[in-house]
Amino acid sequence: MATADSATTDADGEELSVGSEPGNPRLDRWLRRTTTPLDALALCTIWLTMVPLGALHRVGESRAAWWYGARIAISAVYLVDILVRTALAKRKLHYFVTHPVGVLSVVVPAIRLIFSLRLLRAMFRKGNLGHFLIVAVVLMANFTVIVYGFEHRDPSANIHTLGTAIWWACVTVFTVGYGDYYPVTTGGRLFAVLLMALGLVVAAVITAQIASTFMDQAAARRATAPDAGPIDAPSTSRVEEAIARIEATAQRIEDRLGQIEKSAPGSTGT
Repeated sequence: MATADSATTDADGEELSVGSEPGNPRLDRWLRRTTTPLDALALCTIWLTMVPLGALHRVGESRAAWWYGARIAISAVYLVDILVRTALAKRKLHYFVTHPVGVLSVVVPAIRLIFSLRLLRAMFRKGNLGHFLIVAVVLMANFTVIVYGFEHRDPSANIHTLGTAIWWACVTVFTVGYGDYYPVTTGGRLFAVLLMALGLVVAAVITAQIASTFMDQAAARRATAPDAGPIDAPSTSRVEEAIARIEATAQRIEDRLGQIEKSAPGSTGT
């Protein structure tokens, strides 16, 4: 796993931990194979790891069993990851101690995303709009469920169902802001602010992508179009040449008329 407190880049461009130890290809292969899937797992389960235990189901309810089981399973995945990486490291104790993010992600898996910049860089890379939209939708779904988890048991709240939470999230992300539903709890408002920021970022990125596409198309047309030279009004020299030709033609006509007049019968010039 790559950590933000100590990260570098290997020859393949993959972000690896400084504690991965140079000359340890086994650890590097493990990191390359597991980093993206584990980051994706953390991204998709933010709602499961950030909502307080028992927020969606009361402690002791039969429906809560899957909730606790899922959280324990996710922590077990990250526990296996840090143990395998420690076992592959040459300086095992040093590796374990110098990678606190990997250890903390066992308790709070979502912390992996807070300290990992890989997904953010991939999201905002030019031409990667599809990746960005997928991550944005997943984040929106996470924030929606989290707000619902904080709100639905509060007696003063008006978001009591998941459907209502989804409607509120869509209205918020698309910056419509009807105001018919809104969070009232501290946790709900905190994640509502994050959802608002996400909506603004999505709008900005899509607008920039559309503008960039139009600019690229215009540049491509200019590059492939033949050089037709100036197509606007004639230059000053061309205008002057045209006027000179007209004046010369008029002078010749005037001279010719004079000759005709002189050669006509009764002309005084004969």
